[in-house]
Amino acid sequence: MPPSHIAIIGAPLDLGQGRRGVDMGPSAVRVANLNGRIASLGYTVEDLGNVEVAQPETAQEGNSRAKYLTEIAATCTRLGAMVDQALSRGRLPVALGGDHSVAIGTTSGVSRYFHARNQKLGIIWLDAHADMNTPESSPSGNVHGMPLACIVGLGPPELTQLFGYAPKVDARNAAIVGLRDVDQMEKPHVRESGLRAFTMRDLDERGLRSVMDEAIHLACDGTAGFHLSLDMDFVDPQDAPGVGTPVRGGVTYREAHLAMEMICDSGRMVSMEVVEVNPVIDEVNRTADLAVELIMSGLGKRIL
Repeated sequence: MPPSHIAIIGAPLDLGQGRRGVDMGPSAVRVANLNGRIASLGYTVEDLGNVEVAQPETAQEGNSRAKYLTEIAATCTRLGAMVDQALSRGRLPVALGGDHSVAIGTTSGVSRYFHARNQKLGIIWLDAHADMNTPESSPSGNVHGMPLACIVGLGPPELTQLFGYAPKVDARNAAIVGLRDVDQMEKPHVRESGLRAFTMRDLDERGLRSVMDEAIHLACDGTAGFHLSLDMDFVDPQDAPGVGTPVRGGVTYREAHLAMEMICDSGRMVSMEVVEVNPVIDEVNRTADLAVELIMSGLGKRIL
């Protein structure tokens, strides 16, 4: 951990949520010199460009309970295939969102790679939100509130059954860290699914180090490693203002780096994605710049 080669994959999807702008997230992160800064750590960086994504202006919204479902499923299938291929070539995939619905594609591709080798995958979900809605529980019908549910097998078959099987991750190997905003009808999905959700109260009472230790242990228990899904709203809006759905009371700048450093230290991260960077509402690209800093901590940058 990690391989010497990193594969960057852009996923400029914004069909999964109602606020425009996250489709420019991959560009904003690249503008913050992602490739060059990763290369400075000694990696060989291969940028595979962006996966093909439909635009809202050319697509039909469809079912109001799961908007743009067909288009999102198609994008996630293409993204998953790119991720699977990158892993097969010995690369560590780093996907750039886009809204969080892209995680269905990224995780499905990683899971498919290990599933073909009779191995399991874990997942660590750093996020203010649970993303455990289904079309029946979602108050908005926005798919970016559903990806973790789909990954653990809850939701529309167009998304849960990508590549022909579900779940992509056993809920017992899934951990959410930083949770502080959950829809009322979504709460039973979180409580009853079998995954472990660490709220901001857990972080306040136990400290981030203790919580991350447990999350990493859960994600690694009986698995080949874990996929990291980092929603930039995991961080408090004071440090990450340019996100799709900001929620006050998030982790600090330094806590976010500690989480990423611990993930790197575990030696078990097999893939990563960073999502929900919205440069339209950002301040001089500081959220994208922080995203790059956190990616670097996850890939081995240290103070000394």
